Amino acid sequence: MMDFFEICHKLETGEIRVAQKQDGVWTVNTWVKEAILEGFRIGKLMDMSEGHFAFFDKDTLPLRKFTPEDRVRIVPGGSSVRCGSYLAPSVIMMPPAYVNIGAFVDEGTMIDSHALVGSCAQIGKRVHISAASQIGGVLEPAGALPVIVEDDAFIGGNCGIYEGTIVGEGAVLGSGVILTKGTALYDATTGEFVPKNASGSTAVPPGAVVVAGSRPMTKGPGKDAGISIYTPVIVKYRDGKTAASVELESLLR
Repeated sequence: MMDFFEICHKLETGEIRVAQKQDGVWTVNTWVKEAILEGFRIGKLMDMSEGHFAFFDKDTLPLRKFTPEDRVRIVPGGSSVRCGSYLAPSVIMMPPAYVNIGAFVDEGTMIDSHALVGSCAQIGKRVHISAASQIGGVLEPAGALPVIVEDDAFIGGNCGIYEGTIVGEGAVLGSGVILTKGTALYDATTGEFVPKNASGSTAVPPGAVVVAGSRPMTKGPGKDAGISIYTPVIVKYRDGKTAASVELESLLR
């Protein structure tokens, strides 16, 4: 049986991952999450400071080191990548940004300034995570699905994706969209709310273009006061015009 450090190494090389899509369904490798949690448990707090930067963390969880052979661009300015995370060749990190343990970031993805890729998050190919967006971490419980952003998705600035939400392939989230497990996602093209997935989480359909919206309360004092509830809205599905508007990052590579 592999120990924590061997599992961390295999996560960093992409040999194993916390979750993967099988027959169209995302499944969690619970044993990998359990190993990560064990690494937190057995670690002892130590001084990891380097130069002018002060770090105090568990001795089992050092920052990950890269070489030019990894072909990952980490632009100077204060970004950090924790051990046990995978960044594929051609990934770009703009400063400051952070990638946590167990995360998987696939080829051609851009992580912009002040963005977070949380623990165990699974990010696909050619994803753009815009400035100040937060991809939440889901480490516990071990069997819980992490946040997943599939290939070619575009995450606008100041978005927040949490609690096992899945953003489907090619989807576009406009600036400020917040998605959690309990978020009601309305599809204005059908007039219906999008059903939760099998794990009970919000799932943005492939190619959906989502913006921040609201809906009025229908009963109680909130209705009388004219209060509205935040509700993200699918306004359309991705077309040629949408694709052109989200390809700016290719000019930076």
